[in-house]
Formats: sequence, C-alpha cells, structure tokens
Amino acid sequence: MLIEVCSNSLESAISAENGGANRIELCAELEVGGITPSHGTLKLVLEKLSIDVFVLIRPRSGNFTYSDAEFQVMKEDIKWCKENGCHGIVSGVLNDDNSLDAKRTGELIKLSAPLPFTFHRAFDWVKEPYKAIEQLIDMGCARILSSGQKPTALMGIKNLSQLNTQFGNRIKLMPGGGVNEDNILKFKEAGFSEIHFSASQGVLGLKSDIPLAFNAGLYDERYVRRTSTTKVSELVCLVKKY
Repeated sequence: MLIEVCSNSLESAISAENGGANRIELCAELEVGGITPSHGTLKLVLEKLSIDVFVLIRPRSGNFTYSDAEFQVMKEDIKWCKENGCHGIVSGVLNDDNSLDAKRTGELIKLSAPLPFTFHRAFDWVKEPYKAIEQLIDMGCARILSSGQKPTALMGIKNLSQLNTQFGNRIKLMPGGGVNEDNILKFKEAGFSEIHFSASQGVLGLKSDIPLAFNAGLYDERYVRRTSTTKVSELVCLVKKY
C-alpha cells in the first residue's frame, strides 16, 4: 500500500519522508483543508526530499467554485509546478450547484500533463459521483482522493469500496480523511492500493498568551500543526506488518 502524507510545510514534508512516506501532498493551512503552498516552500521541499511531491492547487479556502481570476492563478501555479520539477498535481473545480465543472477541471488536467492529476476531496461534495467519475476517467484523471462523501473515510468506506470495485481498474481511489492507526488496516483489507493522511499534531510554538486572535477563534494560534515522524512511522509499520 502506497502511503501519501499531506504535509503543510517544509518541516512536515521532511518528517513525512523520515517516517517512511512514499509520497507527499504539499499544501499550506491544514486548518482550512489546505491551500496552495508558496513557491518558496515548494522549491525547498523539492530540493530536500527524495520522494515524490504532489502539490495542492487551491487558491483559497472555502468552496470549490472559482472566479475567472482565481482560475487564472490556479493555471499559473500549475505551470510553475511543472517548470520546477514537482511530480503531480492535486486540484479540482465544481460548479456552483456542486456538480463537476468538467470544462475547467479538464483544462487543469490537460495543463498538468504529463504529470498525474489527483481530483481532491471536492469529490465529496459532488451530487452525482458515478457520473463525475466517468467524466474524470475520460479526462485522464489518475486518481480521486475521497472520504466516500462522508465526514471521515472510515464512515465512507462502504461507498469507497463500491466505487473501487466498479472503477478501480480505470482510476485509483485513494481514501483520505481521519485515517489513523486505529483504522488504516481496514482500508488495506478492503483492497485499496493507496492511502492518504496527515499524521499531524499541534506543536506549541508560543508559550505566551495571544493578545488578539486573527482567525475568529477557529483554532489556538499558539499551536502550529506539524506532521509527526513518529505517527507516520507507526502507520507505515502497521501497513508493512500486516
């Protein structure tokens, strides 16, 4: 089973590789589900890691329906990633009714080529997943990252397994969302060849009180989320052992 770790910084990326990850998805701001990382972060990660680096292309948090300006930014980021040696692109676009935006997603897949394209967890919002998968296959999408349209991949494992049975020989289904040491083997037993998790934890970066919160109380700004080498190693060992 291939292990992909969602890493939100240079430190997290190094920790993921040290823990035995096969690949990372590089992003920023895990607290909001991830956005496109900075070019500086990507440059240094590519210099320091020997494993594959897939890059999240998501210009902001929130929904997956983008303005013309946002879409232009996404395309420029993909071009930069290709020019600077990244190994895969992770992205996706929906219409405002949460159907797959086939035109724009297809454009991103075409622009990403020959790099493999992962359609990210926007898939979990799609109203007609079977129709969307057929469209993504026709576009040349390599894989779908999904929690089975449920809050966690474990809750959605039945849906994921059904999709994998029907489409797994044409596109990879990669479970992600709440994957941990208590449930990772369930996905291996179910026949999935790839798995996605962050193995992150809050690291105290500031001992003093925050004088003014800038995030509307969404999280404690004294802490920074970092991938844990120990957690990654534990999950990798579980997968290899059984």
